[in-house]
Amino acid sequence: MKFATLGSGSKGNATVVQAGRTTVLADCGLSMRDTLDRLGRVGLSPYDLGGIVITHEHGDHIRGASALARRYAIPVWASAGTGRHIGKGVALNRVAAHRSFQIGDLGVTPVPVPHDAEEPYQYVFQAQDRRFGLLTDLGHVTAEVIDAYRDCDALLLEFNHDREMLLSGDYPPRLKARVDSDVGHLNNAQSCGLLRAILPGRLRYV
Repeated sequence: MKFATLGSGSKGNATVVQAGRTTVLADCGLSMRDTLDRLGRVGLSPYDLGGIVITHEHGDHIRGASALARRYAIPVWASAGTGRHIGKGVALNRVAAHRSFQIGDLGVTPVPVPHDAEEPYQYVFQAQDRRFGLLTDLGHVTAEVIDAYRDCDALLLEFNHDREMLLSGDYPPRLKARVDSDVGHLNNAQSCGLLRAILPGRLRYV
């Protein structure tokens, strides 16, 4: 199993996951041009993609998904809530919490997370005996999250702030409150707590 981050942050998120003959794009928050360019940097083209899996409807995760899916006839998987924000003309597959589905050689399990979106999921990907966890946008760590990611061999974990620096910084009060809320984003201490909760275990790469 291989994975690569094509983009991470407010300007656009996208991650490639590959196993056997299957390549999946998790989120597509980049423009079409940037997505194609960054796929090329890791030796891939859009024709290699067997599917696009969307975590939630925020623009930095979904911006380029509909256009890419339509142009290259790539099927999309998303929750019902997220799916309502995907444009027409896309082959859309609905997913449900903890109900695993298969895209070629990759098994995919949706994990519900606390985030300020309509029906957000993160995902655990499995191929044979290897498990890769994608865990980006969530406001706090739940027991459900710990259970879902406990047996991963590799984890892509996003945490984007020190809480004291956030609260004393220059962001507008509304943005500070959103980031710091239980449905915002993980801070450094929360993420360390998550790692302590799932270690020791199978985890080898973060």
